[in-house]
Amino acid sequence: MISVFLGGTCNNSTWRDELLTMLDREKVSAFNPVVEDWNEQAQANEDWHKTNDDFCLYVLTPEMTGVYSIFEVADDSNKRPEKTIFCVLLERNGKTFSVDMQKSFLKIKKDLIKNGARVCESLEEIAKFLNNYDLQQTKPLIR
Repeated sequence: MISVFLGGTCNNSTWRDELLTMLDREKVSAFNPVVEDWNEQAQANEDWHKTNDDFCLYVLTPEMTGVYSIFEVADDSNKRPEKTIFCVLLERNGKTFSVDMQKSFLKIKKDLIKNGARVCESLEEIAKFLNNYDLQQTKPLIR
């Protein structure tokens, strides 16, 4: 079984719930860091998962209000690119990123790929990658 940290946009975004329904629970264990009480224990638990899970996924949506997830994915793509996955969902719940933000994300994606991180374009693409990943072979199974 592989493990994945679900980082990225919070703010009541439903992308995590949607992705969880697409994952094969016999193959993928996902850690959702979103909790009601963001305290030191929750932070320590999140930090543990970011360090120890097989993959760190960062999904950004127009619902985001902070920018820390952008730092997290850049940091992980430099420290552990082989376990970093990034996805930007340009439209969510009637919101869209501005044209300038979209241009910024295109450049970020290119740089993340240069670092060795994986970039996906949709939740479905993420699920397909994770559901078909084989830790023994360290590459996705082709189906």
